[in-house]
Amino acid sequence: MQEQEKNLEELDIEPLIVTFEAGFMTRLYVQDTGLKWPLLIDEDRTLYRGYGMLHARWWELWGPATIWIYFKELLRGKRPVQSSGDVSQRGGDVLIDPAGIVRLHHIGRTPADRPPVKSILQIVREYSS
Repeated sequence: MQEQEKNLEELDIEPLIVTFEAGFMTRLYVQDTGLKWPLLIDEDRTLYRGYGMLHARWWELWGPATIWIYFKELLRGKRPVQSSGDVSQRGGDVLIDPAGIVRLHHIGRTPADRPPVKSILQIVREYSS
């Protein structure tokens, strides 16, 4: 998503990153990615539950899509870092417009399941016009 930062700014999109981990892994993520956007720590997972992002099953976590993502990271010279948190927590993407209307609600089936940023930008362009 950070590769599309200029497009996000042009469309007046203000990303908010949500995590449930408040420790070392979160600090490492912010440092490694150079995260500029606000980071909300939802330790009790109120938002996760509210948007239906519950726990994934073993196959969803370690299926072919996830293995493929880790393999590509290894090819780029990035070694996966073992999480100390709950790896079964589902992630997702929620796009809320300025009026508070949810325009996109995507619950990831696997850790690698995210909508393409281009499709998110297209949704914004459609409701903005």
